[in-house]
Amino acid sequence: MIEDNEEMRENTSEILSFAGYKVVSAGDGKAGVDMARKEKPDLVICDIMMPGLDGYGVLQSLAKEPETAGIPFIFLTAKAERTDMRKGMNMGADDYLIKPFDETELISALEMRLKRSSILRKDYTNDLPGLMQFVSEAKKFSLAETMTKDYEIKEYQKKQTIYEEGDAPSMVCFVNKGKVKTWKMSGEGKEFITGVLGQGDFFGYIAMLEGTSYNDSATALEDTELALIPQGDFLSLIYSNNEISARFIKLLANDIREKEERLLALAYDSVRARVAEVLIGLQKKNEATMTIRISRDDLAGIVGTSTESLIRTLSDFKQEKVIETDGREIKVLNMAGLEKIRKFS
Repeated sequence: MIEDNEEMRENTSEILSFAGYKVVSAGDGKAGVDMARKEKPDLVICDIMMPGLDGYGVLQSLAKEPETAGIPFIFLTAKAERTDMRKGMNMGADDYLIKPFDETELISALEMRLKRSSILRKDYTNDLPGLMQFVSEAKKFSLAETMTKDYEIKEYQKKQTIYEEGDAPSMVCFVNKGKVKTWKMSGEGKEFITGVLGQGDFFGYIAMLEGTSYNDSATALEDTELALIPQGDFLSLIYSNNEISARFIKLLANDIREKEERLLALAYDSVRARVAEVLIGLQKKNEATMTIRISRDDLAGIVGTSTESLIRTLSDFKQEKVIETDGREIKVLNMAGLEKIRKFS
């Protein structure tokens, strides 16, 4: 509850407390943003007209951060002008309460927004049925009825190209089965792998959001099945609803964070530490089989080293009994040992 008028803040908080809600409150916008970051509330109620950071500034600040972007947001305002209401809704607010309001209006608005939010915060399986369940739930909340009911499924054989650098994006890809690598070719003609995608991963969406061509290429690492999401459907999921878009913003933020960590590792870590880091990441994507299946050339491309250096490092790891190998298969025997190499090599 963010409200600079002490009487309004205390009265509203009391009503909500009597209704069974746990309420934390702040008397200005800056304190409210700090509190929301700390508390991660299920819903924010915020006055618009406040000194310093106003309600629009609070909403904008929370929308920038993945952990708070999806929190339902209700404005309180004494102004009923349509222009003010439209501005807030365009920024991503979920609802308005015009002061003075009664207890029934307040509780009804909260219950509706929390019910809607709880549906969109469900856990969905990271496969095609889980994706379609999410889309089905999302369509209940004012998304276009023209959204595709079933997405095209396309199969790719091992080493088959999915798209090339410079192509214009028309679909977002969702990995239902198999694995995909995204990669760039350096000026010296060396392949640098920018990512390895497995079941439940989306890729190809950054170019679509930026309105540019693909800045890397994508190739199937093994026989792979992709669901192809049309551009219109994807942008509808991104932009039409605050809670829905937060899921994709969080996914995008994780993708960027992972790439930043890899670039830092390439700049500062030893080859041993980088190989350990990549094996740990790949093992986490392969927990079901406990075996990593990848060619030495592709693994060297992910690590950012030569194939010869990679093979020597894997041989060292094998002697240290942290892994065992069988042809192109790698099995992690000692995850703690790999973690130690990653941290201290």
